[in-house]
Amino acid sequence: MKRILLLGAGRSASSLIQYLLDNAPAESWHVTIGDIAVDHLQAKLAALDYADAIVFDVHNAAQRAAEVRQADLVISLLPAIFHIEVARECLQQEKHLITASYVTPAFLELHEEAKQKNLTILMESGLDPGIDHMSAMAVIERVQTMGGKITSFKSYTGGLVAPESDNNPWNYKFSWNPRNVVLAGQGTARYIQNGEYKYIPYHQLFRRTDKLFVEGYGHFDGYANRDSLSYREPYGLQDIPTMLRGTLRREGYCTAWDVFVQLGLTDDSYTLEGTESMTCRSFLETFLPPAASATESLQQRLSRYLAIPAEGEVMQKLEWLGLFEETPVGLKAATPAQVLEKILVGKWRLEPGDKDMIVMQHLFQYELEGEQHELTSSLVVLGDDEVHTAMAKTVGLPVGILAKLLLQGRIRKSGVIIPIHPELYEPVLEELKAYGIDFVEQEQVRSTAPERG
Repeated sequence: MKRILLLGAGRSASSLIQYLLDNAPAESWHVTIGDIAVDHLQAKLAALDYADAIVFDVHNAAQRAAEVRQADLVISLLPAIFHIEVARECLQQEKHLITASYVTPAFLELHEEAKQKNLTILMESGLDPGIDHMSAMAVIERVQTMGGKITSFKSYTGGLVAPESDNNPWNYKFSWNPRNVVLAGQGTARYIQNGEYKYIPYHQLFRRTDKLFVEGYGHFDGYANRDSLSYREPYGLQDIPTMLRGTLRREGYCTAWDVFVQLGLTDDSYTLEGTESMTCRSFLETFLPPAASATESLQQRLSRYLAIPAEGEVMQKLEWLGLFEETPVGLKAATPAQVLEKILVGKWRLEPGDKDMIVMQHLFQYELEGEQHELTSSLVVLGDDEVHTAMAKTVGLPVGILAKLLLQGRIRKSGVIIPIHPELYEPVLEELKAYGIDFVEQEQVRSTAPERG
């Protein structure tokens, strides 16, 4: 019997947990699920002799060592900042590890030791990063095998709300960690376009967006991720003239979100004074200049300060959030980003019966036998409800499939790796089709070279 230790049973874990439980009898697995709170799992696991749940504290060194020691494979869906503690424990105990999070410099420091111990630390194995890598590499390998040369690659992913549950003016609801949404994009985005390096500072990020269209689902805006350049080498596209990875939102979202950026409401670097007595209105007012006259309203002040129409769609979105109302914030010693998150969570949560939606789109341009090709590969996945979300499916299922492959001995690469190799991505993409996670491709050939980028 192989023992799996899954750490993290939160918002994105539901589909992974179900996958592990469904496969455990046939694969002869025992699954232990650990998190700070596991009460919600007890009913599901009560009748199963091959699964249990434990209260787990990642900072408890003795418990961490004991649980990892008993496992053959550890899967971490904990918040990303905790992965490195788990990884070091896995190296110490000589256990394999899978996470859905980005490779960081701290993880790269573990690569050689993991290789020496013939251990696999498989990262970036969820949705984005994860399915984006796998699906892109499948196309890249196919084009290059035909003799084609890829000249442009853009890739966008968005965790959104399904059309039937889209009932607010932002066209958005949380289907993953709200804090990550609030802090998204901070830093400088960098990419390459037509052979020129481009940099977008955070204060301009939501003003420089691309327009995209997905058949059957309409129009979207895409903004650049922080780093699009580091994947050129892993993807084998070192000389590509245009490469950009980004995030998708519905039209109008980025323009309104830019208000928060310009005001400083997404800043997480300092603590506000007196948040325990703040209201939404006084929180907003803290970041505005004084009124020009005694009769100038808060909306008028905001309109004047940021040059946004007083009666336009952006102002309507802000009013819908309740930012001009005297609703208590209810937080002590909070940063601006924490206050904003609290306000948004109250408005953007998935209600009972709500469905979320994942949209991913790759846009390739390539040259083959003197012809210019444009290939668009699109994925849309809808959630079942507010628990079994599209986000949970697309993050958890590839992790589960890779866990099965690893325990079956079908993954032979060691060290810190990501799923860009055919032995990893081909079986994952094939099995995902059974869950409705499948890309639709559209391609056209142009007789003259297109304007790249």
